[in-house]
Amino acid sequence: MIDKFGRKIDYLRISVTENCNLKCIYCIDENNILNSCNNDILTDDEIVKIATECARLGIKKIRITGGEPLVRKNIESLIYKLKCINGIEEIYITTNGVLLHTKIEDLKKNGLTGVNISLDSLNKDRFKKLTKFDKLQDVLLSIDKALELGLKVKINTVIVDDINKDEIIDFVNLTKDKNLDIRFIELMPIGAAKNYKGTSNEEINQIINKNFKNIKVENKSKRSGPAKYIRIDNYKGKIGFISPISSCFCEDCNRIRLTSTRFLKKCLHYNYGVDLKKHIRSNISDKDLNELIYSNIYDKPQEHLFMEDCDNKENKYMNQIGG
Repeated sequence: MIDKFGRKIDYLRISVTENCNLKCIYCIDENNILNSCNNDILTDDEIVKIATECARLGIKKIRITGGEPLVRKNIESLIYKLKCINGIEEIYITTNGVLLHTKIEDLKKNGLTGVNISLDSLNKDRFKKLTKFDKLQDVLLSIDKALELGLKVKINTVIVDDINKDEIIDFVNLTKDKNLDIRFIELMPIGAAKNYKGTSNEEINQIINKNFKNIKVENKSKRSGPAKYIRIDNYKGKIGFISPISSCFCEDCNRIRLTSTRFLKKCLHYNYGVDLKKHIRSNISDKDLNELIYSNIYDKPQEHLFMEDCDNKENKYMNQIGG
């Protein structure tokens, strides 16, 4: 599937719930938390139907997101159904890791390829301050269990000025003895995150270079996505940088998003999308659904405009969008 700017779109991110078992300060507005009920969200069969047509158009990789996807009932079964779709080669999940250690074995048996775990502090008290829950040990246990099972593990970390900037080196040191990737992701001005000042990856890179020697730049592969990686000599893991603000990578964007309630979103930044739930519940044919998805992927915007005022800017919180 090629969009009108010549980009190959082969990656679908599926949000399966807006609900979450944490209340991270720059993700959720804790004063206005709305838990979506079962009638609001797409059913397993509806998600599989959409994913099947996306696969026919060339989608090969699926990532399950939320909210917190592991709070969705029977998530293991949904992953199995998605893995069975002809053309789908990889199934990943992005999670806060709190429940992962209780589900990881079944998730792998049902086809999970790897996990991205969102983690912004290794300090117990700070983790509780950031998330409103004392669950750091559960997350660390989940990381170790995923590694033991041979799954690909990536830690997604957002560094925010005056909050966790002093933990950069601690995160890097996780790669010394663990075969995982630490990825520093620049804070995007969406929802509650607009109230905070992110630390640029350029500054993070400078801090790393001041504290470590023998740093090697990894060759970027097509399958590595937007991240640029470095590795410290004799360390098992890698350090990645995803820089949507300071170094826009829209020209290589290969993804579309499906929100938990209905919308096929063409870009994280914009608030528009096609309401697939409405069409599916009106008994749209597979052929017409395929053509509807095709036309929307083809019309994917050229780039985000996070740092500019513009029409159609997304105002929802990240848990509502599916990161």
